[in-house]
Amino acid sequence: MSRKFAGLVLLAACLSATAQVPILTREQLIRYTENWKGERFPDGRPKVSDKAIKKMDGLSAEEVWSVLPGEGYRNQYEGDFRILHPEKKLIGRAVTVQFMPARPDVKGPNEEDAKAKGLRDNGNQRVIDMLREGDVLVADIFGKIEGGTLVGDNLATYIYAVTHKGLVVDGAIRDLEGIFPLQIGAYFRGVHPTPISPEVMITGINVPIRIGNATVLPGDVVFGDREGVYFVPPHLVDKILTNADTLHIHDEWTQNKFIHETSKYKSSDVYGTPRDAKLKQEYQEYLKKKLDELHAKEAKEK
Repeated sequence: MSRKFAGLVLLAACLSATAQVPILTREQLIRYTENWKGERFPDGRPKVSDKAIKKMDGLSAEEVWSVLPGEGYRNQYEGDFRILHPEKKLIGRAVTVQFMPARPDVKGPNEEDAKAKGLRDNGNQRVIDMLREGDVLVADIFGKIEGGTLVGDNLATYIYAVTHKGLVVDGAIRDLEGIFPLQIGAYFRGVHPTPISPEVMITGINVPIRIGNATVLPGDVVFGDREGVYFVPPHLVDKILTNADTLHIHDEWTQNKFIHETSKYKSSDVYGTPRDAKLKQEYQEYLKKKLDELHAKEAKEK
């Protein structure tokens, strides 16, 4: 669906004779993310708070998954990446870019328009120059490896210096030896020594894109861990964080029972919803106490 949408945007752009790479307007971005009621960047992209993004660092993929499908978002996860630093989470706000196999009657007008505006021929650098702190560059290069290399070590260094985050590429990177020392979050399909090829063309910036089985919108919160990447709709971040607090407490209580009272209970007595009424009441009291402590701590920090 995202490719079809991007194609429609491109067609509209060509018909209006603007001959420019499609970028959603502020009004369009607000329309597609209308469930988000918080702060936005000047271009309309949702701006999930730094505090919320920092708090997400303590979550697991399971805690993100526990909310999204129930809200109707079943196509937000993609795995099977090579991960530069699996021990390091990648969490930030998505800036999206879409590439397609080059076609002269599309690429030509786009490049002419870029030249008239004084922009670089390199489509990848056009979007890289738009990045700001806290952004994650999410690029659809249709899984291309040879010639589908979004960045090498120099541009990766720039991305990390500007964003302090990283990138997700449905394609490749190059200069892995030079990139590896950077503490940048990077998810990619493969590595190849070739530079990005003129046989690919940029067809959309900050438009809905497809990354494997996931649809990504500008402003989504990218949540990458050693399993893969979730693209979280901004308006669901608070719900995920609230739900995670309960899950953390539940897991803590359950594991304490398993460790300290193994002889007393079987796993089925404790895991999930306790079947014994007394045990269930004990858990509810423990949950209330811990949530009250957590809320008091958060109120004090405000």
